[in-house]
Amino acid sequence: MFIKYQHLERFGTAEVEGIQVGKTYVFPKIDGTNGSLWDEDGVLCAGSRNRKLSAEADNAGFYNAMKDDRRMLAFFKTHPHLTLYGEWLVPHTVTTYRDDAWRRFYVFDVYHQQDEKLLPFDVYEPVLKALNIDYLAPLAIIKNGSVDMYTTCLEKNVFLIKDGAGVGEGIVVKNYDFINQYGRQVWAKIVTNEFKEKHHKAMGAPEIGGLVLEQSIVDKYVTQAMVDKVHAKIVLAQSGWHSKCIPQLLNTVFYDLVQEETWNFIKENKNPLIDFRALHVYTVARVKQLKPDLF
Repeated sequence: MFIKYQHLERFGTAEVEGIQVGKTYVFPKIDGTNGSLWDEDGVLCAGSRNRKLSAEADNAGFYNAMKDDRRMLAFFKTHPHLTLYGEWLVPHTVTTYRDDAWRRFYVFDVYHQQDEKLLPFDVYEPVLKALNIDYLAPLAIIKNGSVDMYTTCLEKNVFLIKDGAGVGEGIVVKNYDFINQYGRQVWAKIVTNEFKEKHHKAMGAPEIGGLVLEQSIVDKYVTQAMVDKVHAKIVLAQSGWHSKCIPQLLNTVFYDLVQEETWNFIKENKNPLIDFRALHVYTVARVKQLKPDLF
């Protein structure tokens, strides 16, 4: 059965408040397309982030590459109750990965269908390693982490990156003992570009005078990294960029903002009155500001 992978929450938001307390595993975050694999009555099935795949709709070649993979068939022969989640590495925003890294599936989580929970890395790693299945290993294991500790991991994340080509997309912080205040098992993410925009003085001082709430929300959450990722996904799906894709870009960015961040900006602003028409207007303006070459 297709089970959608959980949304990664931004580090520092209410959804992951306290995740740094205790033992945390810090993983590299890679920039491909999300995929999942599971068994249905002896048949290997695959999914994207939002749907079950088929040979005709295979998510950039993911399903067709996996359906006859001997490693995966062997895994599910003995573990039919598990689901593999990972990243199928095809070009999106980050293009600095090594040549030998592309078009491979990197497992980053394993879900136990009967127990309805994600398994700890130490539990699933030996099985994946024995079958030579690619997976993401932690960059560090940190007890009682801090922003500075995670920043160090962020700056040293060169997993799969070409020598001298900078760092990866970001990191994911997992605490397998952590359940958030709303009763959910969730992970935290720190994305390199967004982190720099938020914390580095080199990005310049924001203009605060006259700033309305809807504009401040858009300025915080509609980042260059977010818009670039949406744009890259559209280019991949449409086999190139066309001016007719502009409405899709604008609407998708606004959809992602509302779907993924509404709870965060409601909590941060103590249940404010929000004009969503104004929020949409500021979102459109922000996208045009960040991707001027498309307009």
